[in-house]
Amino acid sequence: MSEITGKVDFKVGDDTYQTWYKIVGDLASGAHPLIVLHGGPGISHEYMTPIAEIHNKCNIPVIFYDQIGIGKSSFEGVAEKPKEFWTVDLFMDELENLVAHLRVQNDFALVGHSWGAMLGAHYASHRHPVGLKHLILTSGAPSMALWEKSTGQLLSALPADVREKIEKHEKEGTTDSPEYQEMMGIFYEKHVCKAPWPKVMETSFGAMMQNPTVYHTMVGPSEFTITGTLKSWSCLDQIHTITTPTLLTNGVMDEAQDVCVSPFFHKIPHVKWAQFSQRHLPFLEEEDQARYFQVVADFLTSP
Repeated sequence: MSEITGKVDFKVGDDTYQTWYKIVGDLASGAHPLIVLHGGPGISHEYMTPIAEIHNKCNIPVIFYDQIGIGKSSFEGVAEKPKEFWTVDLFMDELENLVAHLRVQNDFALVGHSWGAMLGAHYASHRHPVGLKHLILTSGAPSMALWEKSTGQLLSALPADVREKIEKHEKEGTTDSPEYQEMMGIFYEKHVCKAPWPKVMETSFGAMMQNPTVYHTMVGPSEFTITGTLKSWSCLDQIHTITTPTLLTNGVMDEAQDVCVSPFFHKIPHVKWAQFSQRHLPFLEEEDQARYFQVVADFLTSP
Protein backbone atom coordinates (compact mmCIF):
# COMPACT_ATOMS: atom_id res chain seq x y z
CA MET A 1 0.00 0.00 0.00
CA SER A 2 1.25 3.48 -0.83
CA GLU A 3 2.12 5.99 1.88
CA ILE A 4 2.88 9.69 1.55
CA THR A 5 3.97 11.98 4.36
CA GLY A 6 4.17 15.74 4.41
CA LYS A 7 3.74 18.91 6.41
CA VAL A 8 1.41 21.85 5.93
CA ASP A 9 1.90 25.35 7.32
CA PHE A 10 -0.71 26.37 9.89
CA LYS A 11 -0.89 30.05 10.76
CA VAL A 12 -2.10 31.13 14.19
CA GLY A 13 -1.96 34.89 14.52
CA ASP A 14 1.59 35.98 13.71
CA ASP A 15 3.00 32.49 14.24
CA THR A 16 3.33 29.68 11.69
CA TYR A 17 3.30 26.07 12.85
CA GLN A 18 3.50 22.87 10.85
CA THR A 19 1.05 19.99 10.88
CA TRP A 20 2.58 16.63 9.95
CA TYR A 21 0.37 14.16 8.08
CA LYS A 22 0.52 10.72 6.49
CA ILE A 23 -1.75 9.45 3.71
CA VAL A 24 -2.24 5.69 3.35
CA GLY A 25 -3.68 5.00 -0.09
CA ASP A 26 -4.45 7.23 -3.06
CA LEU A 27 -6.52 10.40 -2.69
CA ALA A 28 -7.28 10.16 -6.41
CA SER A 29 -8.97 6.77 -5.99
CA GLY A 30 -12.47 8.26 -5.94
CA ALA A 31 -13.28 7.01 -2.42
CA HIS A 32 -13.77 9.71 0.17
CA PRO A 33 -10.82 9.64 2.56
CA LEU A 34 -11.04 8.89 6.26
CA ILE A 35 -9.28 11.47 8.45
CA VAL A 36 -8.16 10.19 11.86
CA LEU A 37 -8.40 12.44 14.94
CA HIS A 38 -6.16 11.16 17.72
CA GLY A 39 -6.86 11.41 21.42
CA GLY A 40 -5.32 13.24 24.33
CA PRO A 41 -5.29 16.04 23.64
CA GLY A 42 -1.57 15.67 23.21
CA ILE A 43 -1.26 11.93 22.50
CA SER A 44 0.38 11.41 19.11
CA HIS A 45 -1.20 9.51 16.23
CA GLU A 46 0.82 6.25 16.29
CA TYR A 47 -1.57 4.28 18.50
CA MET A 48 -4.30 4.77 15.89
CA THR A 49 -2.26 3.51 12.92
CA PRO A 50 -4.03 0.09 12.94
CA ILE A 51 -6.98 1.97 11.39
CA ALA A 52 -5.02 1.77 8.14
CA GLU A 53 -6.74 -1.62 7.92
CA ILE A 54 -9.76 0.29 6.59
CA HIS A 55 -7.72 1.02 3.47
CA ASN A 56 -6.89 -2.67 3.12
CA LYS A 57 -10.54 -3.70 3.53
CA CYS A 58 -12.23 -1.24 1.18
CA ASN A 59 -9.57 0.83 -0.58
CA ILE A 60 -10.49 3.99 1.32
CA PRO A 61 -7.54 6.39 1.75
CA VAL A 62 -6.74 7.00 5.43
CA ILE A 63 -5.17 10.25 6.61
CA PHE A 64 -3.33 10.42 9.92
CA TYR A 65 -1.93 13.60 11.42
CA ASP A 66 -0.43 14.90 14.63
CA GLN A 67 -2.16 17.92 16.12
CA ILE A 68 0.23 20.77 16.90
CA GLY A 69 2.04 20.45 20.19
CA ILE A 70 2.75 16.72 19.86
CA GLY A 71 4.50 14.08 17.79
CA LYS A 72 5.87 15.08 14.40
CA SER A 73 3.97 18.37 14.26
CA SER A 74 5.33 21.64 15.66
CA PHE A 75 5.81 21.73 19.39
CA GLU A 76 8.73 24.16 19.66
CA GLY A 77 7.69 27.22 21.61
CA VAL A 78 4.22 25.99 22.51
CA ALA A 79 5.15 25.37 26.14
CA GLU A 80 5.44 29.14 26.54
CA LYS A 81 1.97 29.81 25.14
CA PRO A 82 -0.69 30.99 27.61
CA LYS A 83 -3.46 28.57 28.46
CA GLU A 84 -5.89 30.68 26.40
CA PHE A 85 -4.02 29.54 23.27
CA TRP A 86 -5.21 25.95 23.73
CA THR A 87 -8.84 25.92 22.59
CA VAL A 88 -11.13 23.60 20.67
CA ASP A 89 -11.30 26.30 17.98
CA LEU A 90 -7.51 26.05 17.52
CA PHE A 91 -7.77 22.36 16.67
CA MET A 92 -10.84 22.84 14.47
CA ASP A 93 -8.91 25.50 12.55
CA GLU A 94 -5.98 23.12 12.18
CA LEU A 95 -8.27 20.35 10.88
CA GLU A 96 -9.90 22.71 8.36
CA ASN A 97 -6.46 23.89 7.25
CA LEU A 98 -5.33 20.30 6.61
CA VAL A 99 -8.57 19.39 4.81
CA ALA A 100 -8.21 22.42 2.52
CA HIS A 101 -4.51 21.72 1.87
CA LEU A 102 -5.28 18.15 0.80
CA ARG A 103 -8.24 19.39 -1.28
CA VAL A 104 -10.69 16.93 0.21
CA GLN A 105 -13.06 19.48 1.77
CA ASN A 106 -15.92 18.45 -0.50
CA ASP A 107 -15.83 14.73 0.29
CA PHE A 108 -14.34 13.21 3.45
CA ALA A 109 -15.09 11.20 6.58
CA LEU A 110 -13.82 11.58 10.15
CA VAL A 111 -13.03 9.06 12.85
CA GLY A 112 -12.21 10.51 16.25
CA HIS A 113 -11.09 8.60 19.31
CA SER A 114 -11.55 9.86 22.89
CA TRP A 115 -10.55 13.56 22.74
CA GLY A 116 -10.59 13.12 18.95
CA ALA A 117 -14.27 12.10 19.16
CA MET A 118 -14.96 15.23 21.21
CA LEU A 119 -13.18 17.35 18.60
CA GLY A 120 -15.05 15.62 15.77
CA ALA A 121 -18.43 16.13 17.47
CA HIS A 122 -17.70 19.79 18.16
CA TYR A 123 -16.53 20.35 14.59
CA ALA A 124 -19.58 18.66 13.08
CA SER A 125 -22.03 20.44 15.39
CA HIS A 126 -20.53 23.94 15.22
CA ARG A 127 -19.05 24.27 11.73
CA HIS A 128 -21.32 21.87 9.81
CA PRO A 129 -18.80 21.07 7.05
CA VAL A 130 -20.74 20.35 3.87
CA GLY A 131 -18.22 17.79 2.64
CA LEU A 132 -18.34 15.62 5.78
CA LYS A 133 -20.06 12.41 4.61
CA HIS A 134 -19.54 10.09 7.60
CA LEU A 135 -18.66 10.73 11.26
CA ILE A 136 -17.33 8.03 13.61
CA LEU A 137 -17.13 8.84 17.32
CA THR A 138 -15.18 6.18 19.21
CA SER A 139 -15.15 6.32 23.02
CA GLY A 140 -15.84 10.03 23.38
CA ALA A 141 -18.29 12.29 25.19
CA PRO A 142 -20.26 15.42 24.34
CA SER A 143 -19.11 17.22 27.50
CA MET A 144 -16.23 17.05 29.93
CA ALA A 145 -18.70 16.90 32.81
CA LEU A 146 -20.00 13.57 31.46
CA TRP A 147 -16.43 12.33 30.98
CA GLU A 148 -15.63 13.15 34.60
CA LYS A 149 -18.83 11.44 35.73
CA SER A 150 -17.87 8.28 33.85
CA THR A 151 -14.27 8.12 35.04
CA GLY A 152 -15.32 9.10 38.56
CA GLN A 153 -17.70 6.16 38.73
CA LEU A 154 -14.95 3.82 37.57
CA LEU A 155 -12.51 5.31 40.09
CA SER A 156 -15.03 4.69 42.87
CA ALA A 157 -15.26 1.03 41.82
CA LEU A 158 -11.51 0.44 42.18
CA PRO A 159 -10.19 -1.29 45.31
CA ALA A 160 -10.16 1.19 48.19
CA ASP A 161 -6.37 1.23 48.59
CA VAL A 162 -5.86 1.94 44.88
CA ARG A 163 -8.49 4.68 44.84
CA GLU A 164 -7.15 6.32 47.99
CA LYS A 165 -3.58 6.43 46.65
CA ILE A 166 -4.72 7.95 43.35
CA GLU A 167 -6.78 10.59 45.17
CA LYS A 168 -3.95 11.33 47.62
CA HIS A 169 -1.36 11.96 44.92
CA GLU A 170 -3.75 14.08 42.85
CA LYS A 171 -4.62 16.18 45.90
CA GLU A 172 -0.94 16.63 46.80
CA GLY A 173 0.20 17.26 43.23
CA THR A 174 2.56 14.27 43.20
CA THR A 175 1.22 12.56 40.08
CA ASP A 176 4.78 12.01 38.85
CA SER A 177 5.48 9.60 41.72
CA PRO A 178 6.12 5.90 40.94
CA GLU A 179 3.32 4.87 43.31
CA TYR A 180 0.80 7.03 41.47
CA GLN A 181 1.93 5.67 38.11
CA GLU A 182 1.58 2.13 39.45
CA MET A 183 -1.98 2.81 40.65
CA MET A 184 -2.91 4.45 37.34
CA GLY A 185 -1.55 1.34 35.63
CA ILE A 186 -4.26 -0.65 37.41
CA PHE A 187 -6.94 1.70 36.09
CA TYR A 188 -5.49 1.60 32.56
CA GLU A 189 -5.41 -2.21 32.65
CA LYS A 190 -9.10 -2.35 33.54
CA HIS A 191 -10.47 0.42 31.36
CA VAL A 192 -7.99 1.61 28.71
CA CYS A 193 -5.77 -1.18 27.33
CA LYS A 194 -4.55 -4.47 28.71
CA ALA A 195 -0.85 -5.02 29.34
CA PRO A 196 1.57 -5.38 27.75
CA TRP A 197 0.74 -2.33 25.65
CA PRO A 198 1.33 -2.57 21.91
CA LYS A 199 4.42 -0.72 20.71
CA VAL A 200 2.32 1.94 18.96
CA MET A 201 0.58 2.69 22.27
CA GLU A 202 3.91 2.99 24.06
CA THR A 203 5.12 5.37 21.35
CA SER A 204 2.10 7.66 21.64
CA PHE A 205 2.09 7.79 25.43
CA GLY A 206 5.85 8.22 25.43
CA ALA A 207 5.43 11.29 23.23
CA MET A 208 2.92 12.72 25.70
CA MET A 209 5.22 12.08 28.65
CA GLN A 210 8.06 13.81 26.80
CA ASN A 211 5.92 16.80 25.78
CA PRO A 212 3.00 17.01 28.25
CA THR A 213 2.12 20.68 27.63
CA VAL A 214 -1.08 20.12 25.66
CA TYR A 215 -2.51 17.40 27.92
CA HIS A 216 -1.67 19.15 31.18
CA THR A 217 -2.94 22.53 29.95
CA MET A 218 -6.20 21.30 28.44
CA VAL A 219 -7.02 18.37 30.73
CA GLY A 220 -4.94 18.43 33.90
CA PRO A 221 -3.09 15.79 35.90
CA SER A 222 -5.33 12.85 34.97
CA GLU A 223 -8.56 11.49 33.55
CA PHE A 224 -10.27 12.04 36.92
CA THR A 225 -9.17 15.54 37.86
CA ILE A 226 -9.99 17.93 35.01
CA THR A 227 -8.48 21.33 35.79
CA GLY A 228 -7.48 22.49 32.30
CA THR A 229 -9.09 24.61 29.60
CA LEU A 230 -11.50 21.78 28.69
CA LYS A 231 -12.99 21.74 32.21
CA SER A 232 -16.21 23.46 31.15
CA TRP A 233 -16.21 22.25 27.54
CA SER A 234 -19.49 20.94 26.14
CA CYS A 235 -21.22 20.57 22.78
CA LEU A 236 -24.22 18.85 24.34
CA ASP A 237 -26.60 21.62 23.32
CA GLN A 238 -25.44 21.49 19.69
CA ILE A 239 -25.12 17.81 18.78
CA HIS A 240 -28.76 17.64 17.66
CA THR A 241 -27.69 19.82 14.70
CA ILE A 242 -25.32 17.14 13.34
CA THR A 243 -26.87 15.99 10.05
CA THR A 244 -23.99 13.71 9.01
CA PRO A 245 -24.61 9.94 9.38
CA THR A 246 -22.82 9.04 12.60
CA LEU A 247 -21.45 5.82 14.09
CA LEU A 248 -20.88 5.65 17.85
CA THR A 249 -18.72 3.03 19.53
CA ASN A 250 -17.55 2.25 23.03
CA GLY A 251 -16.53 -0.80 25.05
CA VAL A 252 -18.21 -2.55 27.96
CA MET A 253 -15.18 -1.83 30.18
CA ASP A 254 -14.35 1.48 28.47
CA GLU A 255 -13.53 4.58 30.51
CA ALA A 256 -16.08 6.17 28.16
CA GLN A 257 -19.06 4.44 29.73
CA ASP A 258 -22.60 4.60 28.34
CA VAL A 259 -23.24 7.81 30.29
CA CYS A 260 -20.81 9.45 27.84
CA VAL A 261 -22.11 7.91 24.64
CA SER A 262 -25.89 7.79 25.16
CA PRO A 263 -26.53 11.55 24.64
CA PHE A 264 -25.03 11.26 21.15
CA PHE A 265 -27.38 8.38 20.44
CA HIS A 266 -30.46 10.19 21.66
CA LYS A 267 -29.74 13.57 20.07
CA ILE A 268 -28.03 12.96 16.70
CA PRO A 269 -30.71 12.32 14.06
CA HIS A 270 -28.92 9.72 11.87
CA VAL A 271 -26.94 7.53 14.25
CA LYS A 272 -25.90 3.94 14.95
CA TRP A 273 -24.28 2.63 18.14
CA ALA A 274 -22.00 -0.43 18.24
CA GLN A 275 -20.66 -1.65 21.58
CA PHE A 276 -17.54 -3.80 21.91
CA SER A 277 -16.50 -6.26 24.58
CA GLN A 278 -13.34 -4.71 25.92
CA ARG A 279 -11.84 -1.34 26.85
CA HIS A 280 -11.06 2.08 25.37
CA LEU A 281 -9.17 0.92 22.27
CA PRO A 282 -11.20 -1.49 20.12
CA PHE A 283 -8.83 -1.03 17.17
CA LEU A 284 -5.96 -2.37 19.34
CA GLU A 285 -7.67 -5.04 21.46
CA GLU A 286 -7.41 -8.43 19.75
CA GLU A 287 -10.86 -9.47 21.02
CA ASP A 288 -12.52 -6.48 19.31
CA GLN A 289 -10.20 -5.47 16.49
CA ALA A 290 -11.63 -7.52 13.62
CA ARG A 291 -15.24 -6.64 14.45
CA TYR A 292 -14.39 -2.94 14.89
CA PHE A 293 -12.79 -2.74 11.46
CA GLN A 294 -15.73 -4.57 9.88
CA VAL A 295 -18.33 -2.33 11.55
CA VAL A 296 -16.42 0.80 10.46
CA ALA A 297 -15.91 -0.50 6.92
CA ASP A 298 -19.60 -1.39 6.57
CA PHE A 299 -20.61 2.04 7.84
CA LEU A 300 -18.26 3.91 5.50
CA THR A 301 -19.37 1.93 2.43
CA SER A 302 -23.10 1.99 3.16
CA PRO A 303 -25.29 4.06 0.80
